[in-house]
Amino acid sequence: MVPLSDEHLDHEVELDGDPEVMRYLGTGRPRSRDEVEVLHRRRLAVAGRVAGLGFWAGFVDANFVGWWILEPPEHEYQGPIAGQGELGYRLLHRYWLKGLASEGARELLRHGFNDLGLTRIFAETMTVNTASRATMASVGMHYIRTLHLDWDEPLPGSEQGEVEYAITDEQWLAQRPSMARTNGPLSADT
Repeated sequence: MVPLSDEHLDHEVELDGDPEVMRYLGTGRPRSRDEVEVLHRRRLAVAGRVAGLGFWAGFVDANFVGWWILEPPEHEYQGPIAGQGELGYRLLHRYWLKGLASEGARELLRHGFNDLGLTRIFAETMTVNTASRATMASVGMHYIRTLHLDWDEPLPGSEQGEVEYAITDEQWLAQRPSMARTNGPLSADT
């Protein structure tokens, strides 16, 4: 995984142009190149909001797989920004069910807790997005709640709500007994 940059724009266009990838996101339809270019600039800006947070592009054998994000909370219902990060991921359809979403998510959990000293990382998805929910559970996140949000253009299944999963630094450490807390963020060499 490498920080997202301008050289990844064509990959983002491919990713956001896939109807299967986009069915649970945004308007539920593929995005045009112009739409992705606007989103690309916003994605790059995330890294400037809070040090250490942002988007990362993932590759396997030099082939683009998708992107992962760890960003500060944006919505009032998500709680305070301090000490929290929101995890997300989007992979090309051909890389689904290969464990790559979980692998990248685990790395961002490690980064968030170990390198940045976050106290809680959460993720959200539509209730009906069982694959994403399985990824969240596989990395140790726990179901917290179901939210019913107002959508301008509701997607099929949105009437079942949006779910939040989360993990705290204590829960993450408990899953990794060999890790030890130092003053501040976790030490990378423990």
